[in-house]
Amino acid sequence: MQRLMKMNTRDTVAVALSQIKAGEEIQFGDHTYTARQDIPQGHKIALIDFAKDDIVNKYGYPIGHATTEISKGEHVHTHNIKTNLAGEENYEYHPDLQPVTYPKRQLTFDGYRRTNGKVGIRNDLFIVPTVGCVNGIAEMIITEFKSTHPELGSFDNITVLKHPYGCSQLGDDHRMTRSILLDAVNHPNAGGVLVFGLGCENNIVAEFRTMLGDYDDSRIKFLVAQEVGNEVEAGLALLEEIFIAAKDDRREPVPISELNVGLKCGGSDGFSGITANPLLGAFSDFLIAQGGTTVLTEVPEMFGAEKMLMARAESREVYEDIVSLINNFKQYFMSHGEPVYENPSPGNKAGGISTLEDKSLGCTQKAGSAPIVDVLQYGEKLRKKGLSLLQAPGNDLVASSALAASDCQLVLFTTGRGTPFGSFVPTVKVATNNDLYANKKHWMDFNAGPLLETPMNIVLEQFIDYIIAVASGQKTQNEKNEVRELAIFKTGVTL
Repeated sequence: MQRLMKMNTRDTVAVALSQIKAGEEIQFGDHTYTARQDIPQGHKIALIDFAKDDIVNKYGYPIGHATTEISKGEHVHTHNIKTNLAGEENYEYHPDLQPVTYPKRQLTFDGYRRTNGKVGIRNDLFIVPTVGCVNGIAEMIITEFKSTHPELGSFDNITVLKHPYGCSQLGDDHRMTRSILLDAVNHPNAGGVLVFGLGCENNIVAEFRTMLGDYDDSRIKFLVAQEVGNEVEAGLALLEEIFIAAKDDRREPVPISELNVGLKCGGSDGFSGITANPLLGAFSDFLIAQGGTTVLTEVPEMFGAEKMLMARAESREVYEDIVSLINNFKQYFMSHGEPVYENPSPGNKAGGISTLEDKSLGCTQKAGSAPIVDVLQYGEKLRKKGLSLLQAPGNDLVASSALAASDCQLVLFTTGRGTPFGSFVPTVKVATNNDLYANKKHWMDFNAGPLLETPMNIVLEQFIDYIIAVASGQKTQNEKNEVRELAIFKTGVTL
């Protein structure tokens, strides 16, 4: 088996595909390298001698600079390299559009067509609290409802979208909470929704209802706990009305072009940018070629790779929007006195990620090569087919919730460390390596580890088949484990 992998001919480091012991001689290309220290799996080994301050390249781009002399064969990691990133930068528009194209295929999935023209891949029943005070009562209503409806009828999942907000919030925080909750109520995966308020919160149910616009009043109901005698009984009665309205819902064949897919990674390791993220990138290019839509978020994990994304803007207007997206998020960091490079996490570092550029260049592999057609602010819905960028942080739950709220019917989530979480839409966890997939099959949905030995086109076909199965109703691990969560971005003051 090959022991090392180099991502680009310009790279000055290679990734260890398996543990390398100090003193081992490794044949790689036309050269033999002697490991000067143990090199853990997924970590980097120097292919050249570096002087202090020399640039270190991976993926063909700088991932930092040497903080000391590094000899060929040494372990290259946080102890001897450092990020090149600082604050805001000045950018220039240099378009470089080289999309990988795929032939059109007549592929379909079995989905739910909504009266507003959208398509869901689930027929879910949501209780959406307007304020965190009623989370517990909402759970009581759901528990009682499930006890009287052991068969869910046409519904796939029943979920309370619990959150701690909706009151004591000001300005942007209040607007963001309300926006995400409105997005959830209007989500194409929602076959029915009970909007549940307390009655004294600043996220007032009456105002919330008005902001929904046109809606199907047989599928969306409202309850204010302080306005009824027994809120559990009232909630059960409203859920029963929704249940009856949805009893005849059925899946039907839908072109794959109707899929909106969120792209997310978390708990990365040294294989993330080699296996799982490139797989998502290939799938993104494939889906867009079929007329579908993908969304990339995690703005802080674009830092260091943003120029590559800017070069893929389909127009100067989109380019300017990407510049604003990047610099506004950097300003958000600096306004709190935090450096823009406070990343990667301890888990990332343990997996072989050394700097933010190292992580970002691997992360952006998820976006493939398609042109970027739009930039969405946090809480906005999708407007265009193709690849969009979305403003949201790197936090797994917050970013995945933002992707779901934008109308992504599912989120593809790559990880080299593993996580049990799931958003309120099906969340496909893609393992970067074989060991993780074998050890955590109750968390993980798909294994990208075979890409170290199997051609991309073969694994991609398997992945396409799997995604179509999920879109047609096959449950993901987070659904099987009843882990469906919502997290909302917060930036300001709590009263």
